[in-house]
Amino acid sequence: MPQIHPKQERTLVIIKPDGVQRSLIGEIIHRLERTGLKLVASKLIMATKEQGYEHYKKEEDWLLEKGTKRITQRQAENKTIEKTAREYGLDIVNANVNFITAGPVMPMIWEGNKAVGIIKKIVGGTEPLTSDVGTIRGDLTMDSYEISNLDERCVRNLIHCTDDPKESEREINIWFKPEEILNYRLINEAILYDINLDGIKE
Repeated sequence: MPQIHPKQERTLVIIKPDGVQRSLIGEIIHRLERTGLKLVASKLIMATKEQGYEHYKKEEDWLLEKGTKRITQRQAENKTIEKTAREYGLDIVNANVNFITAGPVMPMIWEGNKAVGIIKKIVGGTEPLTSDVGTIRGDLTMDSYEISNLDERCVRNLIHCTDDPKESEREINIWFKPEEILNYRLINEAILYDINLDGIKE
């Protein structure tokens, strides 16, 4: 895989069905735009099951870890254990896929220096209840793992963002074709990245 220049790091963001239904598209994009990152692709679509399962494709270790936690939770609630840890892990994947295909979503690609880390910081932690004030999830939603576990559904946290730069290319390829990604320059890139700014004087 060719080396990506840090200034051109790309990250995937998906505004989930709850974000679309609550008319938060503009608010979310506004918060991301203000960082100086560049939006290079976006579309409003109905996700397919195939996209959902490819997006939430998890390793066996992940399934077992999450499934074991689910079993521990059920035991604490005096609920019957009816499945293996792996099966409970798959239930979590299925719940995520069912939700992301439940209504329109807006996948986007943002580009710029440390794009993955910057957007992850702005989006906040996966659980809205414990996300910091000032983050998208912390400010705009109030779901929690406790309630979502009781309802046996995935947590509704408005937005997905890539967790690791190594995952960016895989995730982007699920949602976008190469010809859908634009290559252009923003005026503010000169302020952010150019070494010498002849037009700016003290």
